Amino acid sequence: MTTNITRRTMLRLASGGVVAAALAAPTVLRAQGVYPDRPINVVVPFDTGGYNDRLSRAFAPFLQERLGQPLNIINRGGAGALLGHTYFLQQPDDGYTLLCTSAAPYIPLNILTQDAPFNLEDFHMINLPSQDYTLLARSAESDITDIGEVIEKLKADPGSLSIGVQPASADLVNLMLLADANGIARDRLRIVTFDGGGPARNAVAGNVVDIGLAGGQGFLPLAEKIKPLLVYEKVQRDGWGGKLVTELSGADTAFVYGSQRGWGVHSSLVAGSPEIYDTILTAVEATSKDPKVIEALTAQQLATDWYGPEASNAALASTARVMEQHLDLLKGA
Repeated sequence: MTTNITRRTMLRLASGGVVAAALAAPTVLRAQGVYPDRPINVVVPFDTGGYNDRLSRAFAPFLQERLGQPLNIINRGGAGALLGHTYFLQQPDDGYTLLCTSAAPYIPLNILTQDAPFNLEDFHMINLPSQDYTLLARSAESDITDIGEVIEKLKADPGSLSIGVQPASADLVNLMLLADANGIARDRLRIVTFDGGGPARNAVAGNVVDIGLAGGQGFLPLAEKIKPLLVYEKVQRDGWGGKLVTELSGADTAFVYGSQRGWGVHSSLVAGSPEIYDTILTAVEATSKDPKVIEALTAQQLATDWYGPEASNAALASTARVMEQHLDLLKGA
């Protein structure tokens, strides 16, 4: 699957799509045809315990009720999801291998920074219910009052605060955009890097760093241990109450959304086997909208919002374009 096209071309989203079939009642879909007649694998390109792993395992029992076959979760972590994404695309595009991943930022990162043997057009996202956002926070034990104090301290001395962040992430891009908007020297910031959003959040909650930036949804289980200072969104999310970045820097301020997590298939399945694709699409949509599924996943702080293929793929493509514009940051520390 290795190509010689440019990275910019690699980040084009395949145009068009398949219109979703009418939402069916939760009956066994095998009655529509041969598919599926054996168990279906779900590739999670991360180790166990993370958001995608939890999402796949919570959602799978309900989805398999509609598909009429067991769903087996296969974790293929490593190399920032590159190994898992490559493994997924190596499987036959016959509908018996689904993907549950953080499509953004990891697929664009694989392409832009790791010379991945695939491009964005190889993936078709059915639904990305978890569309995360960066949250800048401090420990509940810290005496920092608000984002205004943070900015004033960093303007006076960029090294005055330790800042926890995951390298090559949307959170790092957002930190640098905040520095640029306020005249703070990027190269003088005292950045402490962590191997993943989870460790970065724990460092904030434990007051190991003065402030930290990571995905807001992942902060929810730590809500009592942290204080939100800045939400990188246009509207309030999850009841944090921190200042919105658009309130701080203006409605047109630039920022990058965080992880966009959810369900995907091989893009070649959409055109090559539309009946199978429609079966999967219908099952995922019906499961996502099922009240008992929404209740079960909400209790585990997992998203089930239905955006659908068009919106999900458009969101991924938009994020990929912005990430390409900040490739220097993604390749840096």
